[in-house]
Amino acid sequence: MIRRFQRVRSLVLKGKPRFADFDLLPSNWVLILLTQMSSAYPWLEKISVKRMSVSDDDLSLIANSFRFGTSGLASVASKCRQLRVLELIELWIMESTGYLAFWTLVALHALRKLGLNKYITIRQLQRLMILAPHLTHLGTGFFNNWDIDGIQERNVGQEELLSAFEYSKSLICLSGFWDIEPEYLPAIYPVCANLISLDFSHANIDTEQLRSVIRDEGLQAVAEMCNDLRELRIEPMHAEDDVESLVSEVGLLAISDGCRKLRSILYFCWQMTNAAVVAMSQNYPELEVFRLCIMEPYLPDHITGRSLDEGFGAIVMNCKKLTRLAVSGLMTDEAFRLIGMYGKLVRTLSVAFAGDSDMALTYVLEGCPKLQKLEIRDCPFGDAALFSGLHHYYNMRFLWMSACRLYLSGCREVAQRMPHLVVEVIKDIDEEGKDESSDSAVKKLYMYRSLNGRRMMHHILCHSWRPKILLWRKKILTHIQWRAMRGVS
Repeated sequence: MIRRFQRVRSLVLKGKPRFADFDLLPSNWVLILLTQMSSAYPWLEKISVKRMSVSDDDLSLIANSFRFGTSGLASVASKCRQLRVLELIELWIMESTGYLAFWTLVALHALRKLGLNKYITIRQLQRLMILAPHLTHLGTGFFNNWDIDGIQERNVGQEELLSAFEYSKSLICLSGFWDIEPEYLPAIYPVCANLISLDFSHANIDTEQLRSVIRDEGLQAVAEMCNDLRELRIEPMHAEDDVESLVSEVGLLAISDGCRKLRSILYFCWQMTNAAVVAMSQNYPELEVFRLCIMEPYLPDHITGRSLDEGFGAIVMNCKKLTRLAVSGLMTDEAFRLIGMYGKLVRTLSVAFAGDSDMALTYVLEGCPKLQKLEIRDCPFGDAALFSGLHHYYNMRFLWMSACRLYLSGCREVAQRMPHLVVEVIKDIDEEGKDESSDSAVKKLYMYRSLNGRRMMHHILCHSWRPKILLWRKKILTHIQWRAMRGVS
């Protein structure tokens, strides 16, 4: 990457695919990459890191390499006087320093976006709101009167916290609310009128507490009051949550009637109808993201008993600007034929428990020229479907397939026919040493393009990785590509 792109100013690092259920990157991968970049990119202006672990050593290297300071996040805060945004998304940060430099960062007038973890107490949050009325985006810390060790702090009253929020004149996005105590929630009322985003995904709110708010009746209220809504996400806190009685096609219909400016929707539910999805497609010709996740696999239209082909077909036919699509429920090959025929701008597609045969995936790979990211699990797609995308894989970011009908021989053939594509077969650690013949089934396949061509074996060995089997925590990774390039059958 450094040889190909020599004047990088903005860098986004992303870890494992969303469908992956394990760490696909070693724990020190960020440090390894930053070591290589430190001398090559002294003019780097932005680093965004997502879905991977970051330690103080990583941040210290960033500080030393890109003129931020010397000691983890605290030094970044104290030395980067013009810092406007620090994005550390979906990470666990191990901090070893105090809060003095942190308050220096908060007081910087250039800083606009700040996300806090649960180690920031409500007393510190109150002080922060007074020091930083210029913040536009804030992720709060602990939202109760206890510290992280369960020790009660000096009492912070609701009125005291409310007065602190009244200092904020610019806040438009609010999230966090770790371990929230309901009596403190009214403190945010002074900023609610200007909010365009309010996120309770980190709050300790269970299904029962939300039952009177986030259900079809609640979505009907949203549809009535929030006519300018651009994005809607309805998802369970845990996959095992019983949301059957919460939201359904009724809530989706209400949103489609009342929020005509919606551009993105993620909707978890237990039942759906074609009529609701068709209505959604007709009311949102400008929709860009549609992710419908029916919690139970293979569920049909719960009124007619038919597959959901008609609904998803309408989405790709009527929503001409659609770039991201996630499908679920009972779907036949016909739905994928329609996706391939009309989804010409789709860049990200997620599929689970759908399709009848290899033709479903073939329709998509041959019909969606803009496709970049394809995530598939528990579908009846085999080697023939995999081969149908050979013309397109070099143009894609990645393909992830798990619990499908792939075989080692098919994956090996892809690696041999596409030498610049990295083909990885992933096995559970308890499968080490088991049969690796050509007709052995592949549980997980991860393929991605490489701008540097084949990664040579010494590149792996220099990081103490084994050339054929990579042991990352609880998984074993077999590199089919290395076997293909060495002529091993």
